[in-house]
Amino acid sequence: MKIGALIATLIFTTASLLMGQGTELPVADGAAAGTIEKGKGMIIGRVVDQDTDTPLDFATISVLTRKDSSVVTGGISEVDGKFAVEVAYGEYLVKVEFISYNATFIDNVVLAPGKKLADLGTIALSVSAQVLQEIEVVAEKSEMTFDLDKRVFNVGKDLANKGGSAEEILDNIPSVTVDVDGNVSLRGSENVRILVDGKPSGLIGVGDTDGLKSLPAGMIDRVEVVTNASARYEASGTSGIINIVLKKDRQKGINGSLDVNAGFPKRYGAAVNLNARRDKVNWFLNYGLRNRTGPGSGYTNQEFYSETIEFPYTEQLRTSERGGVSNSFRGGFDLFLSDRDILTAAALYRIGDDYSDALTTFRDFDRNRVLREISERVQDETEEEIDAEYELNYERKFDREGQKFTAQFQYQNSEETESSDYLQTSFDAEYIPLDSDILTQKSINVESNGTYLLQADYVQPLNNDQKIELGTRNSIRRIGNDYLVEELNNGIWERLDNLSNNFNYEENIYAVYAIYANKVDKWSYQIGVRGEHSEVLTELLETQEVNDRSYTNLFPSGHLNYEINKGNALQLSYSRRISRPRFWYLNPFFTFSNNRNIWGGNPNLDPEFTDSYEMGYLRYWDKATLGSSLYYRHTTGVIERIARIEEDGITRTQPENLSTQNSYGLEFTGSIDFTKWWRLDGSLNIFSQKTQGQIDDIILEAEAFSFQNRLSSRIKFWKDAEFQTRLWYRAPENRTQGRRKSMYSLDLGFSKDLLKKKATITISVQDLLNTRKYRNETFGNGFYSDSEFQRRAGQTTVSFNYRINQKKQRERGERGEGGDGGDFNGEF
Repeated sequence: MKIGALIATLIFTTASLLMGQGTELPVADGAAAGTIEKGKGMIIGRVVDQDTDTPLDFATISVLTRKDSSVVTGGISEVDGKFAVEVAYGEYLVKVEFISYNATFIDNVVLAPGKKLADLGTIALSVSAQVLQEIEVVAEKSEMTFDLDKRVFNVGKDLANKGGSAEEILDNIPSVTVDVDGNVSLRGSENVRILVDGKPSGLIGVGDTDGLKSLPAGMIDRVEVVTNASARYEASGTSGIINIVLKKDRQKGINGSLDVNAGFPKRYGAAVNLNARRDKVNWFLNYGLRNRTGPGSGYTNQEFYSETIEFPYTEQLRTSERGGVSNSFRGGFDLFLSDRDILTAAALYRIGDDYSDALTTFRDFDRNRVLREISERVQDETEEEIDAEYELNYERKFDREGQKFTAQFQYQNSEETESSDYLQTSFDAEYIPLDSDILTQKSINVESNGTYLLQADYVQPLNNDQKIELGTRNSIRRIGNDYLVEELNNGIWERLDNLSNNFNYEENIYAVYAIYANKVDKWSYQIGVRGEHSEVLTELLETQEVNDRSYTNLFPSGHLNYEINKGNALQLSYSRRISRPRFWYLNPFFTFSNNRNIWGGNPNLDPEFTDSYEMGYLRYWDKATLGSSLYYRHTTGVIERIARIEEDGITRTQPENLSTQNSYGLEFTGSIDFTKWWRLDGSLNIFSQKTQGQIDDIILEAEAFSFQNRLSSRIKFWKDAEFQTRLWYRAPENRTQGRRKSMYSLDLGFSKDLLKKKATITISVQDLLNTRKYRNETFGNGFYSDSEFQRRAGQTTVSFNYRINQKKQRERGERGEGGDGGDFNGEF
């Protein structure tokens, strides 16, 4: 934390010094001209409503050449309606416009060495009802937009996401699922890379995705999904990349939003997103609070075929409650060093205080299925976590259009402590306590993580149609995990050596890439290659077991596009990807909540490698959009969780490398506006998957044909209200050790604008029918089990959103200098 604190201090000290002078917006007086750069002048004025004289903020000011009316530069008005646009000497035509108002043109605006300031005075705009109607339709932000290589899901338009978490958002995205343990899958594969603002982040979690539960939906702007990434992106994630983009703006003035929510079962939350842009500095701040309780329940019925197991039939009934309080802070600034240079510094801090309580009841039966014994195991767990991130980014744009250099440095540090107490009591079939002592155990898991990331990217256009891209990315990661399990015997705590250890993980990845792109008539193509050298070391300190591996790999990629006609395009793509085992997949010791079903990692795992082929077709109509993809993935070294039964009836599950997996799929994603008030969005993913492998003398094979689909309907009424219905279904799927059963859910949402569209109230119901339950059959040599678990019960949430100097219908980047630089346009 000392390094992080030093970086944060340097970042904000530098910002304070740089902002010490010249941060005031020029006003309409002679002094303002004194701050203008050499060879430039300033156009100023004030925009108001013609009828009410009310200032119009976010009005668009465009400076055009008088010769051909081409745009030279532009800006937007402040909260008080004032604007100031800096431009080189010359004669200009100025266009002032605002949504639902008639545009106004001011001709013969002249700037010269003797006239550096052009004051246009007060510009009054008149309302146009026709323009209002047209722009409201055009500016409506779709819940889902997509290109051939990327799909973007706008969080704010999905009413079911209000008041939720990042985990719930991902679970609502087409082709993405989150299982009962919180593992995220894309197109049926868990090997997906999750990023925040285009970079790895401690907000997700260290070795898993637990952090997604603590990231409020109110801090998230959109989610981007890339299924076949180019060499520009890191090679991790064999099924693709999911990028979570947090809210940030660069509009001038002060703007932001406030979200508060409350729900049942217990859920309270708040999110504040603020931006302040004055002259050359844009400050941004995000704060998120979540206080939640998530009741869950489930069962597992097991049968054992071994003669040595005392009770061959067992029922396990489980009730649980997970919850806690988390606070997330993120702040920083964009410093516009010049028209072409931007320096961004940001810091993030999150603290979580969570708990996990559970009661598991074991009912043991003899071979005649007669109940013989009952046991109750109580878990009381507390989790304390602190995450911190610090980053510094630099962007340089050159005179040549499209030429750009970016560099970024990031440091992450996190610490987490999990403390658990277990009490297990045994009874006979009549629920009379047995003479045996109460089994008392406890565990403590202390984990620390430190990660450094240094990256640079450069884009060089060769002409209007050709360009090359070069870049490098280097990351260093260190994780320590000290896990101790103890049992109370005769008043003395004794260490359980077979469940305790100290595990260290070291990972160094060094990468370079090169891409060449060209366009010829309606054809465009891109070829690239990425080289990555990986050094991974795992060490069990107490047993001195060391696994030191290093490997160098090339990851080629290629994309071929053909624009059939306007709104009709075809793409072929290929990429080679890698999935390195996650930290928790390598750590042998990490859970003891159920002492009859023990999960652990495997330090001997190898990475998976995938060759991914995809053909995409994209078609736009006036009121509809259809995207389709035909894909094939060939994966070697497939990692799957394999269960084994020991002689005492304990089930141990750990990940193993199998042999190969071949996946074929057809995916459709589309939307249609039936009328001005009814919109339908849908997706369908149909896939076939064949897995082959062998562990010791156990042959593991599976052939699966399955599908999943979502259908969402949005109806507008009362001009400022919406009603949304979403149905989700996932078909059964065969696995190498069993079968995952089907699941479906129905969500509802209602929203209405208030306070002259400055606020919105939303009521959402998730899993209305309470059917979102994970059901599985597992079978192998000597055992069979049937299980069902509900991770969280149906949720009802009321949310209130208030916008500060923002228009609901205004798109990000629609005016002025919008955008946050955290998207997936090759910026990382």
